[in-house]
Amino acid sequence: MSTAAHRTLVLGGARSGKSGHAESLMPAGDVRYVATSSLDPRDGDWAARVAEHRRRRPAHWTTVETATGPGLACLLRAGGPPTLVDDLGTWLTTELDAAGAWDAPRGTIGPRCDELVDAVAHHTGTLVLVSPEVGLGVIPETRSGRLFRDEIGALNGRLAQVCDEVLLAVAGLTVRLK
Repeated sequence: MSTAAHRTLVLGGARSGKSGHAESLMPAGDVRYVATSSLDPRDGDWAARVAEHRRRRPAHWTTVETATGPGLACLLRAGGPPTLVDDLGTWLTTELDAAGAWDAPRGTIGPRCDELVDAVAHHTGTLVLVSPEVGLGVIPETRSGRLFRDEIGALNGRLAQVCDEVLLAVAGLTVRLK
């Protein structure tokens, strides 16, 4: 494994192929897959999506769930094998929930986003981040929808600045932005 840092951000809409493409970028051997949400057994649709992701991944990959374990920034600062984080939309939702920020003033989770951007900027190994690109559609009608769209858009922009490579997945095709 190379010790040179390489940080890649893979953006895309729902069912765009971003996760599958991100998985294809990972080297052979040990990989740490960071799942940013937890499984709710009452949500059959979510359970099916999680099962699909699990089936696709090689069995020897290590999975870490950040919704119930160490924080994502802390995990990235600790180093480790090549790492795939899927996805930052569920990470952001978890952070907004934990901070009670859905009805709070904008910027409430700014320090958490700052921590993540700093951890990515200083990550010393292979890192692939998956994040939804939600700014191409209509303006959400609800405050929570607009908050999520604005926060993930700002986070994606900041991460794009510190990543070495930025890719966009659309309709199963991937283009290099940076």
